[in-house]
Amino acid sequence: MAGLGQQKTGGRKAGTQNKMSGLLKDAILEAAENAGGDGGLVDYLTEQAKNEPGRFMPLLAKPLPIQVAEERQRSLNEPMDLNLGITYADGE
Repeated sequence: MAGLGQQKTGGRKAGTQNKMSGLLKDAILEAAENAGGDGGLVDYLTEQAKNEPGRFMPLLAKPLPIQVAEERQRSLNEPMDLNLGITYADGE
């Protein structure tokens, strides 16, 4: 272990994934593929979304910001149609 002001020596390089986390991730994905039957992972996740929405929804938190950023990047030069669906008290 490097002390204060000393250079780090040994250990994993920065950004290297923990070997056990990679194995666990692969095992979880394979189990979900198997549980989904012929439809694989997509069918399994669809069932989870229907039966356990409270547990499924947090899964969307990770990929959605990336997808929104990609979509925004693609459409920066395109006109945007924004309908907020606001109803005013006078009915307009």
